[in-house]
Amino acid sequence: MPAISAIVITFNEEQNIRACLESLEWCDELIVVDSNSTDKTAEIARGFNAKVQIVENQTYGEKRNTGIDMASGEWILWLDADERITPELQKEITQLVSAEKQPYEAYLINRKSFFINKFIKHCGWYPDYTLRLFKKASGIRFNTLLVHESAVYNGKKGRLRNDILHFTDMDFEHYIKKLNSYTTLSAEELFMRGKKAGFFDIIFRPAFTFFKMYFLKLGILDGFMGLVLCSLSSVHVCVKYSKLYLRNRDKQ
Repeated sequence: MPAISAIVITFNEEQNIRACLESLEWCDELIVVDSNSTDKTAEIARGFNAKVQIVENQTYGEKRNTGIDMASGEWILWLDADERITPELQKEITQLVSAEKQPYEAYLINRKSFFINKFIKHCGWYPDYTLRLFKKASGIRFNTLLVHESAVYNGKKGRLRNDILHFTDMDFEHYIKKLNSYTTLSAEELFMRGKKAGFFDIIFRPAFTFFKMYFLKLGILDGFMGLVLCSLSSVHVCVKYSKLYLRNRDKQ
C-alpha cells in the first residue's frame, strides 16, 4: 500500500492530542507541527513516534505547509487535534489508496461536529466537506489566511462516504475562549483587506446569521443545542465586526 503521512498542527493540545494520534496510528508517518506548546503536547506526540516540528510566528496555513514539506508519504491526510478518524473511515481510506488506480488526486471528507453535548446535524455545520486527503505530488498548498485557512486546489475532487469526528467545543468556556481568539483574527484579516464595519454589520449581520442557521439551515431540528449554537454564532459575527469597527477607529 502507498505510504500515508498524517499531519496535525497543535498548540497546547494535551487534552486532545493523544486520542487524535491514536486514531491515526495506522498511518505510516505521523507529523506534528507544534506552535511551541507550554504543556505536554509535544511530549505526548513523541510518545507516538511522531515527527515533531516546533515553529513560531506562522499562520495555520503555513504550519500545514510545513507539515507537507516534512511528509515522505505518497498520500497526505491532515487533521486538527480535536478531530478523530473512525475505524470505518480508516478502512475506506486504506482501500482507496491501495487500489490500482484512483480517480482523483484529492478527496473531500465530511466532518461531524460535537458541540457541548451532542453531534450537530444541521445549522450549516453538517454536512461539512473539506479537502483532507491528497497526493503529495498534486502540489496542494494551504493559503495563509489568519483564520479559516484552506487548501488551494483547482482540480477535480472526490468525496469519501465516512465522517471525521470533530469534538469542537466540549463546554461553554472553551467556546467563549475560542470565540475571542477567532473574532480577533477574523477582524484583523478583514482590516488588512481594507474592510470597514458599520451599523449594518454590527446589527443586521448577526440577526441574519441566526435566521440563516436556525431556520434556513434547519438548526431548529437540533433542539436546544441548535438554538444555543445559532445564538452564539450570531454573537460571534457581532463581536467580529465590532472589533473591526474599533480597529479602524484606532487607526484613525
